[in-house]
Amino acid sequence: MRDPSPVPTIMETLAGKTLFITGASRGIGLAIARRAAADGANIAIAAKSAVPNPRLPGTIHTAAAEVEAAGGRALALKCDIREEDEVHAAVAKTVETFGGIDILVNNASAIWLRGTLDTPMKRFDLMQQVNARGTFLCAQACLPHLLRAPNPHILTLAPPPSLDPAWWAPHAAYTLAKMGMSFVTIGLGAEFGPQGVAANALWPKTIIATDALNMIPGIDIARCRKPEIVADAAHAILVRPARGFHGQFLIDEDVLRTAGVTDFSRYAVDASQAPLPDLFL
Repeated sequence: MRDPSPVPTIMETLAGKTLFITGASRGIGLAIARRAAADGANIAIAAKSAVPNPRLPGTIHTAAAEVEAAGGRALALKCDIREEDEVHAAVAKTVETFGGIDILVNNASAIWLRGTLDTPMKRFDLMQQVNARGTFLCAQACLPHLLRAPNPHILTLAPPPSLDPAWWAPHAAYTLAKMGMSFVTIGLGAEFGPQGVAANALWPKTIIATDALNMIPGIDIARCRKPEIVADAAHAILVRPARGFHGQFLIDEDVLRTAGVTDFSRYAVDASQAPLPDLFL
């Protein structure tokens, strides 16, 4: 379900909070990191990209530099969230460096938008391991520290759960993997919400201009929005009191409208173009 309660005006900050963000070397994850860094937050950048890739710009080190330039403290962590030992080591290093963890952002995700006959099992396994399993593993590793934090949040980039065949027929493997993140969110909210942890999901109303667009043929980038809209919505969520706020599936534009934003043109790649709705909405 979507959150029926209003999101308060963005007045609080994330100053001094420690965020563990997966897949934060580029795209939406990096945008969330920069927005939190502008408040003076500590950012653990947990991602696989430690060396430059000509096809995918950005590494944990360039992301760390951007976080520090924005006003935050950064910790670059080479971490494949499919690997349990690497996740636990990254979490331990974060706690050692910053003294704890206040927020987990499950942003890392794998995508493959093909039908059943065009989906190699290697791709199927990758998406299940990164998306649902990675979300579960990162939460499991961070929760002992989150439960000690004064206002703990888990925010997962996942869509509202849907059994609509329209989303399953074209790419069942990806939909299964992405909905797996949604179902993990439901479970985390139900189990840890009563203990004061805000476990919720966030999803963009429109397609976001990130490198994932390379997996979606025929998308007109001019009709996309910038990652900053998701980052601003994430910020509005993460400054909320955690207790009593869990199990919600929030949409970026709805969150910002409730927070008082009415002009979304600054988020557009081309404000003269009507934005394209995202998958699962």
